[in-house]
Amino acid sequence: MDKRNKIIGVGILFLGLVLHSCSVKKYIPEGAQLYAGGTLELTSEAPVKDLKVVAGELDALLRPVPNSKILGIYAGLYAHFKAQQEKPGFINKFLNKKIGEKPVYVSDVNVEKTKALIQNRLENRGFFYNDISSKEISNKNSASIVYQVAVSQPYTMETYQLDTDSLPIYKAIQKSLGASVLKKGNRYDLASFKQERERIDTDLKSQGYYNFNGDFLIFEADTNRYKDRRFDLFLRLKKEVPQKSQIPYVIEDITVYPNYGIDEKGQALDSVRLNGIDFLQQPLFFKPKRLSPYILLEKGARYTPIASKLSSNRLSSIGTYKFVNIRYNELVADSLISADSIGALDARIYLSPLNKRSIRTELQAVSKSNNFAGPSLAVTYSNRNLFQGGETLNLSADGGYETQVGGKANAGLSSTKIGLKSSIVFPRLLAPIRTEGRFKYGVPKTKIEVGAEFFKRSQLYNVHSYNTSFGYLYNANKYVFHELVPLGFNYVKLSKSSAEFDAILNENPYLKSSFRQQFIAGLSYSFTYNELLSQKRKHPVFFNFNLDIAGNTLSLLSKKKSDTGKNTFLGLEYAQYAKVDVDFRHYWKLGNSQTLVSRVFGGIGLPYGNSTALPFSKQYYSGGPYSVRAFRIRSLGPGSYLPSTDNQTNYFDQAGDIRLEANIEYRFPIYSFFKGALFADAGNVWLIKENESLPGGKFTSDFINELGVGLGAGLRVDIQSFVIRLDLAAPLNKPYLPKKERWEIGIKEPILNFAIGYPF
Repeated sequence: MDKRNKIIGVGILFLGLVLHSCSVKKYIPEGAQLYAGGTLELTSEAPVKDLKVVAGELDALLRPVPNSKILGIYAGLYAHFKAQQEKPGFINKFLNKKIGEKPVYVSDVNVEKTKALIQNRLENRGFFYNDISSKEISNKNSASIVYQVAVSQPYTMETYQLDTDSLPIYKAIQKSLGASVLKKGNRYDLASFKQERERIDTDLKSQGYYNFNGDFLIFEADTNRYKDRRFDLFLRLKKEVPQKSQIPYVIEDITVYPNYGIDEKGQALDSVRLNGIDFLQQPLFFKPKRLSPYILLEKGARYTPIASKLSSNRLSSIGTYKFVNIRYNELVADSLISADSIGALDARIYLSPLNKRSIRTELQAVSKSNNFAGPSLAVTYSNRNLFQGGETLNLSADGGYETQVGGKANAGLSSTKIGLKSSIVFPRLLAPIRTEGRFKYGVPKTKIEVGAEFFKRSQLYNVHSYNTSFGYLYNANKYVFHELVPLGFNYVKLSKSSAEFDAILNENPYLKSSFRQQFIAGLSYSFTYNELLSQKRKHPVFFNFNLDIAGNTLSLLSKKKSDTGKNTFLGLEYAQYAKVDVDFRHYWKLGNSQTLVSRVFGGIGLPYGNSTALPFSKQYYSGGPYSVRAFRIRSLGPGSYLPSTDNQTNYFDQAGDIRLEANIEYRFPIYSFFKGALFADAGNVWLIKENESLPGGKFTSDFINELGVGLGAGLRVDIQSFVIRLDLAAPLNKPYLPKKERWEIGIKEPILNFAIGYPF
């Protein structure tokens, strides 16, 4: 027997010993049997639509749930039995507390009750007079129950009509039936009746029926006219429905408290009336003319919950208020209401502001997968109501230092960064055209930003950068977000470059061009569709599209050429390019806090006109904790390019015009706030044009074979959405090696990534 067979034999023997030692048979009392679970055998007289859905509902009724197994072992049950010993010991007590399960015996199963539940559920779904039986299948120490269900032909709807009456509310209900979910041929189904009641309730409330409730509606099914299991469905109001629930309401008065607080009660407040709304505040906190456009309630208009919800969302989106509370009071006494009355409501909007000013400090210890580490500090001052119109001012300063702490590449390098940034967000659209009334869900915001940054890379260069932008932010609905920056300017000045860095640029004209054109002016647009915050989406998706265009307007205004033959504007050589990328993610929820996440990213940047290369800050790179995790940051690509091992600054070269990436990750809980993950990443960057300094970097039809591929596992500490992440990954395909040597199976040259937040 060779060594391999010996190892396999020992492994099988060891596994057998483990299975035997964890057996629970010896702990089962005499005459008792473990419950092995229930199964359902469902048959029907004739083909039935959605029978699998019904079967799934019936499966959920089979109780109790049997003891769980792991690889055929009752681990939880075993832990429970061990803890019942006279001297269980600390370990057994601990295991029982964490994974222990009390035994579930066949005697715990109430078969008749389960059969009654199955019958009731089937009747709710339109199947009456069903034949339900059961049988027990026994083994020595366990037994299971098989439920045999023969469903009858279901009852289907022939007509759906309203029992009419002269009351005005019946006309409103009749009008609502045009959008009914109940159609001829539908199976009798209590769930669909409930859905219909909720739909009518929502529709009537949108017509002003403030006090109406779906429970006031009752359905009656009549089968007398038919002999083939059909029925007529009638809808009517229950008897003794309150009169106030049968009339619509209009909004008579609207009062807003822009600075509401507990200490404000009982104080005399100044009143300002604008657009039929009374604003009560003392002293002035929020200008009424700025607050009024956010309120969609109108004096004299019928009550509608949609207007209330949208008004609340709009007021919350300003960023000034912590709580928004809209309350309604009825102004007409119940005794004065008749069936043909119209009620009146008093709407009061209470707005509780956040602290107007705040200072936030953030200290971080940063460790990157390219062996750079160091501290960073950021301080931000915020004013949430600068001009008493909801404007938010942010002033921030940040600084950081990083140095190379391990590895041979980039040895001795360090970097220092100091930045200043200011931004002001106006919760309205600053534009030359009138936009009032055009936006219902949310009000667009205007953002103006100015910033400056100093960056020093030791032994190489210093960079001064300045930027300013003017743009708009807009939530079109709860899923869609737009950001448009029509005016964006960025100026980067490279200074004090070392002789070594100058030599790198001179050897690589493409890289030199990307650093030369330091003035960027253009527009950008971002579209985001995000379902991740929705509780209704079982398998949410995320989609992001970005467009960045620069230099076109300047090309019309520029005339003078630089010494390199490029056009200039105000003496500055400017960049001209178009860049677009998309990011799509799908989250497949498997249950029990398990999720399978897939992601695809694709982007391309095209330099043209005044540029032969994208600005360095706009180029794509691959590798790192948020990319292909089996490779360090900027260590992958472009294409099959292999950097020189004796060049400490080779990471400057490893960027490109095209980026393709795909990721898949299985996330699962471990214990408490500890989460685990298994993942696979693939991706790379490429150049659009051939570059002699970067051989193998051009995008070709062979790009599939140039994808860097890696596998890995991760541990995450997830505390209320604050995530500390450790990912260990190893490369499978190294595109920079010769083709026959690229693929390797096994854990070689693993990379440990430390990061904050999930990768996607």
